[in-house]
Amino acid sequence: MVDRIAVLGAGAWGSALAKVLGDNQHEVRLWARDADHVQAMVIDRENRRHLPGCPLPDTIEPTADFAAAITGSDWILVATPSVAFRATIRRLAPFRPQRVAWATKGLDADSGGFLHGIVEQEITPEPQIAVLSGPTFAAEVGQGLPAAMTVAASSDDFAAQMVDAFHCERFRLYTNPDMVGVELGGAVKNVLAVATGVSDGMGLGANARAALVTRGMAEITRLGAALGADPRTLIGLAGLGDLLLTCTDDQSRNRRFGLALGRGAAIDEALEVVGSTVEGARTAAELYSLAARYAIEMPICSCVYRLVSGAIDPARAVTELMERTPKAEV
Repeated sequence: MVDRIAVLGAGAWGSALAKVLGDNQHEVRLWARDADHVQAMVIDRENRRHLPGCPLPDTIEPTADFAAAITGSDWILVATPSVAFRATIRRLAPFRPQRVAWATKGLDADSGGFLHGIVEQEITPEPQIAVLSGPTFAAEVGQGLPAAMTVAASSDDFAAQMVDAFHCERFRLYTNPDMVGVELGGAVKNVLAVATGVSDGMGLGANARAALVTRGMAEITRLGAALGADPRTLIGLAGLGDLLLTCTDDQSRNRRFGLALGRGAAIDEALEVVGSTVEGARTAAELYSLAARYAIEMPICSCVYRLVSGAIDPARAVTELMERTPKAEV
């Protein structure tokens, strides 16, 4: 069955996911705010600004007309940065969509809560919802390299529809009922990737990187337990899988941001070096507040928050982590 799908957000990630759907012969309308960007994609049949070298199939229709993108769609896929997620959902709400999915990773900048809470607050009647997450870089997905992700949905039927829409020989979706765990893994890993980038930028070695990833996983697990996440989710694709990818490969914007900080760049300079959205820099503050709300100890994430807010420098962050009172590992 052919689905009609609106993908909201024509950055690298939205374009890569749209390409998978389009290659699977679904009808995709890829929406972007910038009319000039849309016109370039129409002419070039490629998103040269954000996903160069990945031709868009004829099944994808780029558009700057929000209403045209939404009208008649079987389901919606939001792929905007987290800072724009609430505004996008509010714009979507008058259309009363029945099925809304998102591939955005992060927390709500206003409340510090999960993104599914925004959809529940803003759209009436509440639609079926789903979140897509896992260890993927947009460029590799766009190139058709093998990838696997997790989808957590509010209904088995919507989950099955998304699996069917994305499934092909190079892209595999696993279902998981744990929406909180899937969203949590996708948000925290960005903050931890900044930490490992800083460590590598300072030349602290492979031992330190492995320790940060492992102890970072312990922080995710502690917070997940407080929030009711399934621990099996956190050692799966949306948790450990995404953490390993983002912390160890320089395709990660969050890791590159940390590398620049570790090599002595100021925060603004580091953001300029990356040249695109660094979710971990924003999510650090939201995660710090969330951890405080539940009285969960997250020393690595706390150091990243204080680092990106200018309260400490990388050397001080390392000293604070290493000088913490000795304790049992578990």
